[in-house]
Amino acid sequence: MPVVQQSHMTARQWLMLCLLSVMWGASFFAVGLAVDVLPPLTIVGMRAGLAALALLVFLRMRGLSLPGVGTGRAGTIWLVLMLMGLLNNIIPMSLITWGQTQISSSLASILNATTPLFTVFVAHFFIAEERLTLRRLSGVVLGFLGVIVIIGPESVQNGLSGGLMGKLAILGAALSYAMAAVVGRRVVGLGLKPLQTAFGQLTMAAFILVPAALVHDQPWTLPVPPVSVWLALVSLAVVSTALAYLLYFRLIAEAGATNASLVTLMIPVVATSLGIAFLGERLGVAHVAGIALIGLGLMVIDGRVIARLVRPRAA
Repeated sequence: MPVVQQSHMTARQWLMLCLLSVMWGASFFAVGLAVDVLPPLTIVGMRAGLAALALLVFLRMRGLSLPGVGTGRAGTIWLVLMLMGLLNNIIPMSLITWGQTQISSSLASILNATTPLFTVFVAHFFIAEERLTLRRLSGVVLGFLGVIVIIGPESVQNGLSGGLMGKLAILGAALSYAMAAVVGRRVVGLGLKPLQTAFGQLTMAAFILVPAALVHDQPWTLPVPPVSVWLALVSLAVVSTALAYLLYFRLIAEAGATNASLVTLMIPVVATSLGIAFLGERLGVAHVAGIALIGLGLMVIDGRVIARLVRPRAA
């Protein structure tokens, strides 16, 4: 797949971004259910292991080979995939899952929304085509302000009074995701299909996380989780991890690391919408204002709407 960098996303890529936000937005809810019953390391081990198995099935169904087979550089490819597994799975999944034992899922999602901020700066130094511009930075800041407005100033202020280590854990995960997005752009240059990349990184993560969970948590000694937790784990692994990473690497290949990282700005919007639809929550003025700010931020980063507004005046 050729590496194509573009500053503006197509309608299809925006649709991919929205679908990805739903998949990853649901992951915070699933982790919130599981973390009350299972240790964090067991959750991330099951998540990576089940997701790797699901992707192996998809790989065989598509008739694709394992990453690196027949290329003559399998060692290099698997080393890069190990780095991706570390940055995109082991570190952030562990930090987010542990962080949600200290803070709420809502606050975790807002802190995770700092990923585009980190990605803008990391990509500036490592990807020539994604240099930092005032437009990109302004759009991300607007979007992040929208996330804060949706959560509510009082909630943020109350949350900052405790759980400092949990908040730092989520911020560390956001930085790790940003670095993974930049490395992911380089992985595209290795000629791997998105399915091969997703399988490779999750397999490497599972090889580390599953044994670690077995040794540290001894999950066979824990009470059997209820059905709701099992369903949450399957959804977390298959939908929010296996399928989500397929979409994620496709988006990175087509739209770039910075554009792909915008998904974290939309996750809190998804969480708010699900709360209104299924939990009877009301849509307040702050929610509308926050969604408007996020929409404005996305338009600023995309640039097309602003360009159309400015062009007639310039003419």
